Amino acid sequence: MDTFKHLLIISLSILFSACGSNTGQNKSDFNINTNAVKGDVSNNETLKLSIENKKNHTVDSISYTLNGKKIGESVSLDDFRLGKQTIEATVYFNNEKQVTTTTVTILNNEAPNVYTYKIIKEYPHDISSYTQGLEFYNDTLYEGTGQRGESKLRKIDYRTGTVLKSVDLAKEYFGEGITILNHKVYQLTWQGGVGFVYDINTFEKINSFKYGNSKEGWGFCNDSKILYKSDGTENIWLLNPETLAEEDHIQVYTNKGKIVEINELEWINGDIYANRWQKDGVAIINPKNGAVTGVIDFSPLKKLVTQHEKLDVLNGIAYNPKTKTIFVTGKYWDKLFEVDIVKK
Repeated sequence: MDTFKHLLIISLSILFSACGSNTGQNKSDFNINTNAVKGDVSNNETLKLSIENKKNHTVDSISYTLNGKKIGESVSLDDFRLGKQTIEATVYFNNEKQVTTTTVTILNNEAPNVYTYKIIKEYPHDISSYTQGLEFYNDTLYEGTGQRGESKLRKIDYRTGTVLKSVDLAKEYFGEGITILNHKVYQLTWQGGVGFVYDINTFEKINSFKYGNSKEGWGFCNDSKILYKSDGTENIWLLNPETLAEEDHIQVYTNKGKIVEINELEWINGDIYANRWQKDGVAIINPKNGAVTGVIDFSPLKKLVTQHEKLDVLNGIAYNPKTKTIFVTGKYWDKLFEVDIVKK
């Protein structure tokens, strides 16, 4: 038995020694240096790169990539997306090569414009609706609501508040954002990990889809070719409308840092308008790079609806192409507001 224990200890020592040796071999002899200040750089700047050669190897060549795109030692950031991005350097030396990485955070070079609004008209809204998604189609309003056991998809005459068609989600699902494309309604669920697809005319459920890297479903919109999905973080995911796979994503950033809890989404004239959870305002987002180019303060609207115990935050923004105006409401609000956006 003592001999067995002795051999076991020797075997474990060899194993741990080997593991430690492998870890050491994976460490790079090179570091990437950048001109980013504390890791941040604006998208109107030129990113400059260099290699720290810690062991004074004779270097033959170096190649760099930024977020998978090949770059040189100096690169303008105009065409790159905002947010935390990975720089990879492949260093060739002495018939060997090593790969080392670092990250930089690309910020927008301008602060967002600040907007307010002018109310055009007020309409009735179901005070029992925990509004999660709002979208117009053929001058008719479609709404997705939340809360387990209360979640619905509805078709509404927005002028009167009359519900024209409604379907309940299964009690285990917490409904979230909706969007409409190619005669289909797409609806997310919050933590259910699944979304649903309905026929626009019958509300018959014709498909479902699971999420990819995004763990939750929050907001949904589309640009007629791509579906955009928020998940409560700074990320907005780009989905293929045919396969419903998450093929890419943008990160939402200002000139100061990331904006999290991106919620209900609406595509309006080439931009994404997004509610932020627990904030009575909307961010205007450039879908190409994730930059917040504007913010709209809707906070006074909450005082214009019936005040009651369950009253919650602004959530629900929809653009009506027929009137060319924006409509907003909130969770358990009894009014829907048609507004014009005005720069402060």
